[in-house]
Amino acid sequence: QVQLVESGGGLVQPGGSLRLSCAASGSIFKSLRMAWYRQAPGKERDLVATITQGGSTYYADAMKGRFTISRDNAKNTVYLQMNRLQPEDTAVYYCNCLPPLVRYWGQGTQVTVSS
Repeated sequence: QVQLVESGGGLVQPGGSLRLSCAASGSIFKSLRMAWYRQAPGKERDLVATITQGGSTYYADAMKGRFTISRDNAKNTVYLQMNRLQPEDTAVYYCNCLPPLVRYWGQGTQVTVSS
């Protein structure tokens, strides 16, 4: 069983940066392909970025060049560094494996980009 806890969100001005963390409990973390997702108000949950067990990454087009996903298997943690944030990045950000499992959804962390 894996429990995921997201943190690091907040209010930031356009052009600013945030670093999100997702701490995982459970020994199988290292064997999971992990991902960040986000859900904006009134919209569906979308894939943001993924990272394989070995560290290969994928980004949705809107995040390329601005977001960086990484993981520390020793700490059972996956990160999302977000730079040059824009108001359209405002959303609740979640981590989960890929494909996501319903039982792994956590509370997420709110990111608000506003001046």
